[in-house]
Amino acid sequence: MRVAITGGTGFVGRHLAEGLDPAETVVVSRRTGVPIDDVDALTAAFTGCDVIAHCAGINREIGDQTFEHVHVDGTRAVIEAARRAGVGRIVMVSFLRARPDCGSGYHETKWAAEELLRHSGIDHTILKFGMIYGPGDHMVNHVTRAVRTWPVFGTVGYRERKVRPVPVEDAVNVLLAAVEGRIPDPTVAVMGAEELELGAAVRRIARVAGRRPVYVPLPVWAIRVLAQLTEWTMTTPLVAKAQARMLAEGVSEAAPPAPELPDGIRPALPFDDERIRAALPDGRFGLSDLRITKWWSRQRRVAVNVSS
Repeated sequence: MRVAITGGTGFVGRHLAEGLDPAETVVVSRRTGVPIDDVDALTAAFTGCDVIAHCAGINREIGDQTFEHVHVDGTRAVIEAARRAGVGRIVMVSFLRARPDCGSGYHETKWAAEELLRHSGIDHTILKFGMIYGPGDHMVNHVTRAVRTWPVFGTVGYRERKVRPVPVEDAVNVLLAAVEGRIPDPTVAVMGAEELELGAAVRRIARVAGRRPVYVPLPVWAIRVLAQLTEWTMTTPLVAKAQARMLAEGVSEAAPPAPELPDGIRPALPFDDERIRAALPDGRFGLSDLRITKWWSRQRRVAVNVSS
């Protein structure tokens, strides 16, 4: 079975590609020269494939890479290219709480992409994932680097939200089951085996990373302000606005409701020290993470090239 993976160099797509036969896998991303909105290029990439794993997505907007462009226009292009290439099945990675009319561009465009696929006439599975973690993620990575950098860590709100983290190994197994057609429902919720309060998850990560910061509960509005500031100032934000919304709501149940996975496919691995340790990054946040530092480095390179 030949599989095309959109967003194949991203966090989820990269791990999925590692679990497939390289000779039967087509990795599609901007890095491989195939923009998500280029129907002709996508059609050429999809030709000869049996199924598409549509993993492309963003959690913050940068320039022309907007939620509308990547999630909605990109999915529309993937569907059209699949038709032209004769691909009979699409598996799409979505978000557990993607829904319409909720005031979040991320959630609403993920839902709009789901709706495009539901009405495409193409056989499909929509996987509404919760919070996925593993090497190179935006969960364990950011929490670890934050607690290594600052002695104080702000938690979201005064009422604990709950999360059900999904280890990337389980996420890949679910994707493989969907690719192979072993999930009967067209839309399913994918949540981790362990439910815990967000603060407990953060404390567990910090302990494994060897840190014991002071935890300060912050109102949701303060987390949203922090998200906006870090999106403006950091190359990879400490927390993106879409992530702030997720944390404020909790990530432990689907909205709108969706059936869970069948036994045997449902994530079963715990959010334990071993898996957290495997996802720990090197280092901490520093000047190199600031946009102005990147900008200044580019200016210096330009100056050197001009002078030489």
